Amino acid sequence: MEIGIDSFAATPKTKMSNSQALNELLERIEHADKFGLDIFGIGEHYRKEFLDSAPNMILAAAASRTERIRLTSAVTVLSAADPVRVFQNFATLDLISKGRAEIVAGRGSFIESFPLFGLKLEDYDELFAEKLDLLLQIRDNEIVNWSGKFRPSLNNQAIYPRPVQNPLPIWLGVGGTPASFARAGALGLPLMVAVIGGETHRFRPLVDLYRHAGKEAGHPAEKLKVGLHSLGYVAEKSEEAVADYYPGYEAMFTQIGKERGFAPVTKGSFDAQNGPTGALLVGNPEKVAEKILRHSESLGGISRFTFQMDVGIPHEKLLRAIELIGEIVSPTVNA
Repeated sequence: MEIGIDSFAATPKTKMSNSQALNELLERIEHADKFGLDIFGIGEHYRKEFLDSAPNMILAAAASRTERIRLTSAVTVLSAADPVRVFQNFATLDLISKGRAEIVAGRGSFIESFPLFGLKLEDYDELFAEKLDLLLQIRDNEIVNWSGKFRPSLNNQAIYPRPVQNPLPIWLGVGGTPASFARAGALGLPLMVAVIGGETHRFRPLVDLYRHAGKEAGHPAEKLKVGLHSLGYVAEKSEEAVADYYPGYEAMFTQIGKERGFAPVTKGSFDAQNGPTGALLVGNPEKVAEKILRHSESLGGISRFTFQMDVGIPHEKLLRAIELIGEIVSPTVNA
């Protein structure tokens, strides 16, 4: 199983400059490469709390400082993007990194990009479906003929550069919408499931739907890979991990909950989420490795797991967490 980290490049909560925060993020990606992690993903948001509105720039900088680790979006907000530019950006990243780039395409969990780019929220589903179709057409064809509703047609249009990898890996990032799971299966795309709350095993029917749709479309089982993205963090002792993680988690999700009409986070709700079947993976390396394996079994087998640790934990502690993931969690899971 591939083990890695996704980051949303959180804006620092201290007096640290945004420039320093980004450079510390690059140091963490370099550290993850050094300690044998398989993947590092950068999200895409258009909010004051995050510095990742241009993730391909961060990933390109990371490519020049790393040798082995795969570099991906987490996710590319495709509804608000031009698929031609998305492909060109990540094909260029693939060339810079010598074949280590990936795209996780999704719709994101926030909607600030719609007014920013002059898009209509009522076109949410149609925009994504059309742009995903175009992105796959570009990925699979050097010369593209395509027409759609939201973008000018492409007629015998050559699109460059072409990446090292053929094809460039494109995953579909999904939340909890059955249509999204079925779409990924029908297209034969690997699936990245974001589970940030609830109980992970409850996603099994949706993962089964994905695999069934892929089989019905004629895609081989080995092509239908499933990845899991969850909130998590590792420290030497579970009590230390919880003490480090909970304050930032509580502040972040209470604020998001306030925007969306949810109840404030409590320590009790956090502990329940961090229990045996809950979505959170916060603890010592052995506990976290055991829970990754339990989640994998409950979903019928996963091939990738990524941690989301951005809740305001100090840089030095995040570096140590990366070391523990590389030295203990990943070998334990893969033993």
